Amino acid sequence: MSNTQRPAYVYRAMTAADVAAAHALSVQLKWPHRLADWAMLQRVSQGFVAEDEGRLIGTAFTCPQGDYATIGLVIVSDEYQGQGIGRRLMELALQACGSQTAMLNATLAGAPLYASQGFVDFGHIQQHQGNVLPPVPTDLPSGERLRRLTDADRSGLIALANAGSGLDRHAVLNDLFDSVDEVMGIERDGQLRGFALLRPFGRGRYIGPVVAENPEQAKHLIAVLLAQVPETFVRMDVPSDCGLGPWLEAAGLKQVDTVAQMVRGTPPQASGGVYQFALVTQAIG
Repeated sequence: MSNTQRPAYVYRAMTAADVAAAHALSVQLKWPHRLADWAMLQRVSQGFVAEDEGRLIGTAFTCPQGDYATIGLVIVSDEYQGQGIGRRLMELALQACGSQTAMLNATLAGAPLYASQGFVDFGHIQQHQGNVLPPVPTDLPSGERLRRLTDADRSGLIALANAGSGLDRHAVLNDLFDSVDEVMGIERDGQLRGFALLRPFGRGRYIGPVVAENPEQAKHLIAVLLAQVPETFVRMDVPSDCGLGPWLEAAGLKQVDTVAQMVRGTPPQASGGVYQFALVTQAIG
């Protein structure tokens, strides 16, 4: 079909009424997201859809997080590939970033499109998943203690998440709190210095975000949560340089994919002596 004959697809903002069709599209593409995972992203992000005569054929999201905005779930139905739909959805997502610095996690297939739009690599994320073989948590150093976090800890947890990621996590984590199975934290001298969330996602459970001062704290938090879901399918998305990869493999969470962290500008920086050891999701960062 020539460019002059190409159909005039409709591009518009996503609404809550589009979530079911968007989820169905991702199922067709064999993506693991549940309907609830789509609904969560729609609540905290600005979404866009492409339609062909009322049929949803593509999606993209921009999730504002302070000085940054993460772009995710840029997908186009297989039968509509190669017609510039993904590029147009990306343009809308980038426009929605406004003055915020745009970030995303790029698959191998998507990286060339993003590079052509000014994104550059600044790291890699490893996807680990599998049926859990819970490791035995090592002892925490003297002065540190593990405890279950409650709603009263929410503000401190969000502050720590902001420091570890360099992003503003208020909207994202306030939404997630309503669906978590468990939140564990590490304290020292009465101050929260690490935490990890366990929650439903995709085919089973997801651990993330995880924020801690060092890999040993992160491993302790993760091991405690894994012990609650033995032989359950669990997924995590972790920075490739975080030092957890071989340990996660031994716990049954095999590395199944790697994506590139890309940004248009300066990447966010951790502060306060804490770091993000696992993402919220690949779409959110």
